[in-house]
Amino acid sequence: MSINCLEGNLFGLFLIIYIIILMSNGTIFLITKMDPALQSPMYFFLANFSFLEICYVSATLPRMLLNLGTQRRRISLVACATQMCFTLMFGGTECLLLAIMAYDRYVAICNPLHYPLAMNHRVCLRLATGSWTIGIPFHIGQTCQIFSLPFCESNHISHFFCDIFPVLKLACGDTFVNEMLVYTVAVLFGMVPFLLILGSYSKIISIILKLPSATSRAKAFSTCSSHLMVVVLFFGSAIITYLRPNTRHSEGTDKVLSLFYTILTPMVNPMIYSLRNKDVIIALRKLICK
Repeated sequence: MSINCLEGNLFGLFLIIYIIILMSNGTIFLITKMDPALQSPMYFFLANFSFLEICYVSATLPRMLLNLGTQRRRISLVACATQMCFTLMFGGTECLLLAIMAYDRYVAICNPLHYPLAMNHRVCLRLATGSWTIGIPFHIGQTCQIFSLPFCESNHISHFFCDIFPVLKLACGDTFVNEMLVYTVAVLFGMVPFLLILGSYSKIISIILKLPSATSRAKAFSTCSSHLMVVVLFFGSAIITYLRPNTRHSEGTDKVLSLFYTILTPMVNPMIYSLRNKDVIIALRKLICK
């Protein structure tokens, strides 16, 4: 009875979280498309980011809600592979998109005169398309390689979705090659974008500190602070999860960290971007008053 009660409470909690994520990110996506004041490259990428967050959380939460609601903790091999593949693709896209958003801020602050030309609509469209598509063959190949392994008799995944390391633990035989592939892809789609973001922001901060007035410095910092908070929250948990040695992976820690980058980050991102952005707040007020 207590287990059923706990699962019922978890179902209610995650359902509320899912609705909040859909509504908040959907609202950000809507206002960036409708409001004429939010048609700059920064808001174009923010619209992509909000839509991505909806896709990312929809790869894991609906299945979790189904399992909690029906109390049947089962998933087929095909469904598990599909969930893993989409989770990896959306996660990789988020890393690349955050790096592109950092580059956008770098050009806007460090080369403002070239910004309209360097970040015109065609360039923005190509960058966004690349972030969505470039990782697809890597993640499909990685998923196929993992699910081509022979699995032992135990088929219990100690996780709330089909993540790489919990699935690899079920495989029989040597998984060294698969683990090396995981680390390679994590470096390409996680560490490299993160280092590019750090490089962009180191240059941005050095330029901002040279601005003559405190007002101009505060205005420049305000355009970057929201994005920087999201970067720390997402990359911090994701890099720790996927770049730790496999011997140091613990089930409890992995579950907590995965909650950060798959559920908590998509939930708080709209709050971070809206509460710290005057243009978004004004657009929200217009939408509410209509």
